[in-house]
Parts: sequence; C-alpha cells; structure tokens
Amino acid sequence: MILTVDVGNTRIKAAVFEGSTVLENFVFEKNKLEKKIKIILEKFQNCTDLVVASVGNIEKQSFLTFEDQLKIHFLTHEDIFPFINKYATPKTLGIDRMVLAAGATLQFPKQNRLVIDAGTCITYDFIDENDNYLGGAISPGLRLRYEALHNYTAKLPLLALDAPESYIGNSTKEAIHSGVVNGFVYEIDGFIDEYRENFSNFIIILTGGDAEFLAKRLKNTIFANSNFLLESLNQTFQYKIDND
Repeated sequence: MILTVDVGNTRIKAAVFEGSTVLENFVFEKNKLEKKIKIILEKFQNCTDLVVASVGNIEKQSFLTFEDQLKIHFLTHEDIFPFINKYATPKTLGIDRMVLAAGATLQFPKQNRLVIDAGTCITYDFIDENDNYLGGAISPGLRLRYEALHNYTAKLPLLALDAPESYIGNSTKEAIHSGVVNGFVYEIDGFIDEYRENFSNFIIILTGGDAEFLAKRLKNTIFANSNFLLESLNQTFQYKIDND
C-alpha cells in the first residue's frame, strides 16, 4: 500500500492506494498533518511508502516523523518523469503541475492533453501527443477572484462561491457571482477552444477542488476527476520505481 500526500496552497489531500485502486481519500488542514497521518497509518498498517508532492509551506520534518514506520519520498524536479520538459524555466515549474502532466501522459498515451487544475489558482498544462510538456497558463482561482474584489475595493463584499442565477446580475451580490463564476467559465472554455483550433486528437482533464462545480457549466466535453492529482502522484511514483 502507498499513501500519497498532496500539500497544496490551502489544504492537504491524501489517499491510500493498493496498486491503482484508491482505498480511501482524506482532506485536512495543514496544522493537523501529523495527527491525521498517524490516524491513517494506524488504519492502514500495511502502507510501505509515503509519497509527497508539495507546493505549500510545510516542514519536511513533519513527514520524517514517520520514517521509522515506512519509506518517505519527496518528489522533486530531479525525479524521472514520463514526458520531455520543454518549459523555458523547468526548475520553476511547480511539482504539482509536473505530477499532473505525468498522470495525463501515463493515463492517456499518444494524445494531446490539456490538464486544467481549478484550485487556489487555476493552472493549464499541455502535453502533446509526443509526450512533450510545452507549458500552459496560470490565473487566479475562484476564491482568489472573490477575495480580490473585496480586498482591492472599498465597498464590495466578500462572498462565498455560489452559482449565479443569471448572467445578468440584478444586484451587487449577483453581479459579483456572475462576474466571478461566468468569467471563470468563459476563460476555461476560451482556452479550450484555442487549443482545439490548433491540436486534434485532444483530451481535456479537469481536476482540483472546484472541478465538480465547474464541470457541468463548461460547454466543452471534458474528463472531470477531482482526485486526478493523487492518482497521478501514485502513477508517477510507480513509474519512478519501474524506471530507476
């Protein structure tokens, strides 16, 4: 069994795998890391490896506390990945984006792939059918857009995510929801349309915390999987073992 851990900007997600099968998923706050890992390992005592991909600020020592129970692996840019990294600044490419690209490459061979991760930020990552990672885009996620409207204006309220009743907001509250949610959806559909015009044999993978909310609002056909990063982390680790 393998315990995969994704340390994001806001929360931690984890999953226990047996082969390619997910046994259980977990989501928790960063300040509960050691407590939650302890509980998971008590429940799944056959875990042999803990695999971490981190873009958040968290000390490695928090994980190394458990190195007497199982092997700890921190994915880095120096690890083996199943694609050719053609990013102009490869060392600045987030490890989460690399893991997503690896998962797309392994799960959907010989296709052009666009991975859209809708979390704190929304990231777009494109891997062509020859397994070249070409890059993508980064923009603010839904929560950041709501917060920006509130933090950088004098009177706009801070709202929680909600589906707009119409594209015509008939109040300040509805106008904000329309602007944030519809603007977000139009952005994603616009990027997808641009890629479709330039590439055939194409698959779009939507993941991240807001994936389910967004999936039914997009006009384009997509493969939605909110756990794609954790699945990709498991696959990337298996690929590393097989190719070391």
